[in-house]
Amino acid sequence: MGQRPALGPYLVEAWRRRRFAMTLAGHRLIGGLLQNRLGILWLVLRPLSLALIYGTMFSFVLSDAARPSGYAQYIIVGICIFEFFAQSISGGAKSITSNSKLVQSLGFPRILLPISIVIEETMKMIPVIALTFIILFVFGEPPAWSWLLLFPLVAVMAVFNLGCALIAARMSVWARDVQQLIPIMNRVLLYATGIFFDVDGALADHPLLLNIVHVIPTYGFVGVARDVLIDSYSAPAIAWVLAPAWAIVTIAVGVIFFWRAEARYGVVE
Repeated sequence: MGQRPALGPYLVEAWRRRRFAMTLAGHRLIGGLLQNRLGILWLVLRPLSLALIYGTMFSFVLSDAARPSGYAQYIIVGICIFEFFAQSISGGAKSITSNSKLVQSLGFPRILLPISIVIEETMKMIPVIALTFIILFVFGEPPAWSWLLLFPLVAVMAVFNLGCALIAARMSVWARDVQQLIPIMNRVLLYATGIFFDVDGALADHPLLLNIVHVIPTYGFVGVARDVLIDSYSAPAIAWVLAPAWAIVTIAVGVIFFWRAEARYGVVE
Protein backbone atom coordinates (compact mmCIF):
# COMPACT_ATOMS: atom_id res chain seq x y z
CA MET A 1 0.00 0.00 0.00
CA GLY A 2 1.19 3.52 -0.78
CA GLN A 3 3.47 2.22 -3.56
CA ARG A 4 3.07 1.67 -7.27
CA PRO A 5 4.78 -1.43 -8.61
CA ALA A 6 5.95 -1.72 -12.18
CA LEU A 7 3.15 -2.37 -14.65
CA GLY A 8 4.29 -5.89 -15.58
CA PRO A 9 4.52 -7.30 -12.04
CA TYR A 10 1.31 -5.46 -11.17
CA LEU A 11 -0.66 -7.22 -13.90
CA VAL A 12 0.97 -10.57 -13.07
CA GLU A 13 -0.08 -10.18 -9.43
CA ALA A 14 -3.59 -9.21 -10.49
CA TRP A 15 -3.82 -12.34 -12.65
CA ARG A 16 -2.53 -14.48 -9.79
CA ARG A 17 -5.33 -13.15 -7.58
CA ARG A 18 -8.03 -13.33 -10.26
CA ARG A 19 -10.05 -15.75 -8.11
CA PHE A 20 -10.49 -12.97 -5.55
CA ALA A 21 -12.23 -10.80 -8.18
CA MET A 22 -14.43 -13.67 -9.33
CA THR A 23 -15.40 -14.63 -5.77
CA LEU A 24 -16.15 -11.02 -4.87
CA ALA A 25 -18.32 -10.63 -7.97
CA GLY A 26 -20.24 -13.83 -7.24
CA HIS A 27 -20.88 -13.02 -3.59
CA ARG A 28 -21.97 -9.47 -4.41
CA LEU A 29 -24.35 -10.74 -7.09
CA ILE A 30 -25.92 -13.36 -4.84
CA GLY A 31 -26.10 -10.96 -1.89
CA GLY A 32 -27.85 -8.34 -4.00
CA LEU A 33 -30.40 -10.82 -5.33
CA LEU A 34 -31.20 -12.24 -1.89
CA GLN A 35 -32.25 -8.80 -0.69
CA ASN A 36 -35.17 -8.82 -3.14
CA ARG A 37 -38.23 -11.05 -2.97
CA LEU A 38 -38.16 -11.70 -6.71
CA GLY A 39 -34.43 -12.43 -6.63
CA ILE A 40 -32.96 -13.35 -10.00
CA LEU A 41 -36.12 -12.26 -11.80
CA TRP A 42 -35.02 -8.65 -11.40
CA LEU A 43 -32.14 -9.33 -13.78
CA VAL A 44 -34.65 -9.70 -16.59
CA LEU A 45 -37.50 -7.55 -15.23
CA ARG A 46 -35.39 -4.39 -15.30
CA PRO A 47 -34.52 -4.40 -19.03
CA LEU A 48 -37.97 -5.77 -19.88
CA SER A 49 -39.75 -2.99 -17.99
CA LEU A 50 -37.51 -0.31 -19.50
CA ALA A 51 -38.17 -1.66 -22.99
CA LEU A 52 -41.93 -1.76 -22.33
CA ILE A 53 -42.13 1.77 -20.90
CA TYR A 54 -39.88 3.54 -23.39
CA GLY A 55 -41.12 1.47 -26.32
CA THR A 56 -44.73 2.40 -25.59
CA MET A 57 -43.88 6.09 -25.23
CA PHE A 58 -41.72 6.39 -28.34
CA SER A 59 -44.03 4.33 -30.54
CA PHE A 60 -46.54 7.21 -30.41
CA VAL A 61 -44.13 10.07 -31.12
CA LEU A 62 -41.68 8.65 -33.67
CA SER A 63 -42.02 9.26 -37.37
CA ASP A 64 -41.99 6.35 -39.79
CA ALA A 65 -38.39 7.16 -40.76
CA ALA A 66 -37.24 6.92 -37.15
CA ARG A 67 -39.22 3.78 -36.23
CA PRO A 68 -37.61 0.67 -37.69
CA SER A 69 -39.42 -2.53 -38.58
CA GLY A 70 -39.42 -5.10 -35.81
CA TYR A 71 -39.63 -2.29 -33.26
CA ALA A 72 -40.09 -4.54 -30.21
CA GLN A 73 -37.01 -6.62 -31.08
CA TYR A 74 -35.09 -3.45 -31.89
CA ILE A 75 -35.72 -1.94 -28.47
CA ILE A 76 -35.15 -5.03 -26.32
CA VAL A 77 -31.78 -5.76 -27.94
CA GLY A 78 -30.73 -2.12 -27.57
CA ILE A 79 -31.78 -1.91 -23.93
CA CYS A 80 -30.09 -5.16 -22.90
CA ILE A 81 -26.76 -4.30 -24.54
CA PHE A 82 -26.74 -0.68 -23.39
CA GLU A 83 -27.60 -1.59 -19.80
CA PHE A 84 -24.54 -3.85 -19.75
CA PHE A 85 -22.39 -0.80 -20.46
CA ALA A 86 -24.26 1.62 -18.20
CA GLN A 87 -24.23 -0.64 -15.14
CA SER A 88 -20.56 -1.54 -15.64
CA ILE A 89 -19.34 2.04 -15.75
CA SER A 90 -21.63 3.15 -12.91
CA GLY A 91 -20.44 0.31 -10.68
CA GLY A 92 -16.85 0.78 -11.76
CA ALA A 93 -16.91 4.42 -10.74
CA LYS A 94 -17.82 3.39 -7.18
CA SER A 95 -15.60 0.30 -7.00
CA ILE A 96 -12.78 2.00 -5.06
CA THR A 97 -14.67 4.60 -3.04
CA SER A 98 -17.36 2.14 -1.86
CA ASN A 99 -14.71 -0.34 -0.69
CA SER A 100 -12.52 2.15 1.19
CA LYS A 101 -12.19 -0.08 4.29
CA LEU A 102 -11.05 -3.01 2.19
CA VAL A 103 -8.65 -0.83 0.22
CA GLN A 104 -7.12 0.66 3.36
CA SER A 105 -6.76 -2.59 5.28
CA LEU A 106 -5.42 -5.04 2.68
CA GLY A 107 -2.64 -4.90 0.15
CA PHE A 108 -3.70 -6.21 -3.27
CA PRO A 109 -3.87 -4.85 -6.84
CA ARG A 110 -6.77 -2.41 -6.71
CA ILE A 111 -7.55 -3.14 -10.34
CA LEU A 112 -9.31 -6.28 -9.08
CA LEU A 113 -12.18 -4.18 -7.72
CA PRO A 114 -13.30 -2.70 -11.08
CA ILE A 115 -12.66 -6.10 -12.65
CA SER A 116 -15.03 -7.71 -10.15
CA ILE A 117 -17.72 -5.19 -11.10
CA VAL A 118 -17.47 -6.07 -14.80
CA ILE A 119 -17.43 -9.79 -13.98
CA GLU A 120 -20.61 -9.33 -11.96
CA GLU A 121 -22.33 -7.45 -14.78
CA THR A 122 -21.22 -10.11 -17.25
CA MET A 123 -22.76 -12.79 -15.03
CA LYS A 124 -26.00 -10.82 -15.06
CA MET A 125 -26.00 -10.90 -18.85
CA ILE A 126 -26.54 -14.68 -18.92
CA PRO A 127 -30.28 -14.59 -18.05
CA VAL A 128 -30.65 -11.36 -20.02
CA ILE A 129 -29.33 -13.04 -23.17
CA ALA A 130 -31.72 -15.95 -22.60
CA LEU A 131 -34.60 -13.46 -22.26
CA THR A 132 -33.52 -11.73 -25.46
CA PHE A 133 -33.52 -14.99 -27.41
CA ILE A 134 -37.00 -15.85 -26.12
CA ILE A 135 -38.44 -12.43 -27.00
CA LEU A 136 -36.92 -12.53 -30.47
CA PHE A 137 -38.45 -15.96 -31.08
CA VAL A 138 -41.86 -14.88 -29.76
CA PHE A 139 -41.89 -11.87 -32.10
CA GLY A 140 -41.13 -13.99 -35.11
CA GLU A 141 -37.36 -13.79 -35.50
CA PRO A 142 -36.15 -17.13 -36.91
CA PRO A 143 -33.35 -18.62 -34.77
CA ALA A 144 -30.06 -18.48 -36.66
CA TRP A 145 -26.46 -19.47 -36.14
CA SER A 146 -25.61 -15.77 -36.16
CA TRP A 147 -27.24 -15.50 -32.72
CA LEU A 148 -24.22 -17.28 -31.28
CA LEU A 149 -22.08 -14.30 -32.29
CA LEU A 150 -23.70 -12.43 -29.43
CA PHE A 151 -21.50 -14.29 -26.95
CA PRO A 152 -18.12 -13.16 -28.39
CA LEU A 153 -19.64 -9.70 -28.82
CA VAL A 154 -20.50 -9.56 -25.10
CA ALA A 155 -16.96 -10.74 -24.29
CA VAL A 156 -15.44 -7.96 -26.41
CA MET A 157 -17.83 -5.45 -24.87
CA ALA A 158 -16.84 -6.63 -21.39
CA VAL A 159 -13.26 -5.66 -22.26
CA PHE A 160 -14.46 -2.24 -23.40
CA ASN A 161 -16.61 -1.85 -20.27
CA LEU A 162 -13.62 -2.71 -18.09
CA GLY A 163 -11.52 -0.02 -19.72
CA CYS A 164 -14.27 2.53 -19.09
CA ALA A 165 -14.76 1.29 -15.52
CA LEU A 166 -11.03 1.68 -14.78
CA ILE A 167 -11.03 5.24 -16.05
CA ALA A 168 -14.19 6.08 -14.10
CA ALA A 169 -12.81 4.45 -10.92
CA ARG A 170 -9.66 6.57 -10.87
CA MET A 171 -11.51 9.77 -11.76
CA SER A 172 -14.03 9.08 -9.02
CA VAL A 173 -11.26 8.80 -6.43
CA TRP A 174 -9.95 12.15 -7.61
CA ALA A 175 -13.42 13.77 -7.56
CA ARG A 176 -16.60 12.10 -6.28
CA ASP A 177 -18.55 14.42 -8.57
CA VAL A 178 -17.78 12.00 -11.38
CA GLN A 179 -20.30 9.58 -9.88
CA GLN A 180 -22.99 12.25 -10.33
CA LEU A 181 -21.97 12.98 -13.91
CA ILE A 182 -22.00 9.37 -15.10
CA PRO A 183 -25.83 8.97 -15.00
CA ILE A 184 -26.10 12.14 -17.09
CA MET A 185 -23.54 10.82 -19.57
CA ASN A 186 -25.37 7.50 -19.76
CA ARG A 187 -28.64 9.27 -20.49
CA VAL A 188 -27.05 11.26 -23.31
CA LEU A 189 -25.54 8.07 -24.78
CA LEU A 190 -28.89 6.32 -24.40
CA TYR A 191 -30.41 8.67 -26.95
CA ALA A 192 -27.31 9.24 -29.07
CA THR A 193 -26.90 5.49 -29.53
CA GLY A 194 -30.42 5.18 -30.90
CA ILE A 195 -31.79 2.72 -28.39
CA PHE A 196 -35.41 3.76 -29.01
CA PHE A 197 -35.28 5.04 -32.58
CA ASP A 198 -33.42 4.48 -35.82
CA VAL A 199 -30.59 7.01 -35.79
CA ASP A 200 -29.77 6.38 -39.44
CA GLY A 201 -33.33 7.19 -40.50
CA ALA A 202 -33.75 10.14 -38.14
CA LEU A 203 -30.44 11.76 -39.17
CA ALA A 204 -30.54 10.85 -42.86
CA ASP A 205 -30.64 14.56 -43.77
CA HIS A 206 -27.77 15.40 -41.40
CA PRO A 207 -24.75 13.38 -42.64
CA LEU A 208 -22.25 15.12 -40.34
CA LEU A 209 -24.22 14.27 -37.20
CA LEU A 210 -24.80 10.76 -38.49
CA ASN A 211 -21.06 10.21 -39.02
CA ILE A 212 -20.41 11.41 -35.46
CA VAL A 213 -23.00 8.98 -34.08
CA HIS A 214 -21.45 6.11 -36.04
CA VAL A 215 -18.16 6.43 -34.13
CA ILE A 216 -19.80 6.41 -30.68
CA PRO A 217 -18.66 3.14 -29.04
CA THR A 218 -22.06 2.14 -27.69
CA TYR A 219 -23.61 2.65 -31.12
CA GLY A 220 -21.16 0.14 -32.56
CA PHE A 221 -21.80 -2.56 -29.97
CA VAL A 222 -25.59 -2.13 -30.06
CA GLY A 223 -25.56 -2.03 -33.86
CA VAL A 224 -23.57 -5.25 -34.17
CA ALA A 225 -25.84 -6.98 -31.63
CA ARG A 226 -28.91 -5.99 -33.64
CA ASP A 227 -27.22 -7.08 -36.84
CA VAL A 228 -26.57 -10.63 -35.61
CA LEU A 229 -29.95 -11.02 -33.88
CA ILE A 230 -32.52 -9.19 -36.02
CA ASP A 231 -33.05 -10.45 -39.54
CA SER A 232 -34.32 -7.12 -40.90
CA TYR A 233 -31.53 -4.98 -39.45
CA SER A 234 -28.10 -4.37 -40.93
CA ALA A 235 -25.48 -2.38 -39.04
CA PRO A 236 -23.08 -0.07 -40.88
CA ALA A 237 -19.82 -1.81 -41.75
CA ILE A 238 -17.93 0.71 -39.62
CA ALA A 239 -19.66 -0.65 -36.49
CA TRP A 240 -18.03 -4.06 -37.01
CA VAL A 241 -14.62 -2.40 -37.25
CA LEU A 242 -14.91 0.19 -34.49
CA ALA A 243 -16.44 -2.06 -31.80
CA PRO A 244 -13.31 -4.24 -31.30
CA ALA A 245 -11.05 -1.24 -31.97
CA TRP A 246 -12.71 0.72 -29.17
CA ALA A 247 -12.29 -2.28 -26.85
CA ILE A 248 -8.54 -2.54 -27.53
CA VAL A 249 -7.87 1.17 -27.18
CA THR A 250 -10.05 1.64 -24.11
CA ILE A 251 -8.63 -1.29 -22.13
CA ALA A 252 -5.05 -0.20 -22.89
CA VAL A 253 -5.73 3.38 -21.82
CA GLY A 254 -7.82 2.29 -18.84
CA VAL A 255 -5.25 -0.11 -17.41
CA ILE A 256 -2.38 2.38 -17.65
CA PHE A 257 -4.50 5.29 -16.41
CA PHE A 258 -5.71 3.29 -13.39
CA TRP A 259 -2.30 1.79 -12.60
CA ARG A 260 -0.55 5.17 -12.51
CA ALA A 261 -2.63 6.15 -9.46
CA GLU A 262 -2.28 2.81 -7.66
CA ALA A 263 -0.31 4.38 -4.79
CA ARG A 264 -3.16 6.79 -4.02
CA TYR A 265 -5.95 4.27 -3.60
CA GLY A 266 -4.71 3.12 -0.19
CA VAL A 267 -5.46 6.55 1.26
CA VAL A 268 -8.91 6.93 -0.29
CA GLU A 269 -11.40 8.45 2.12
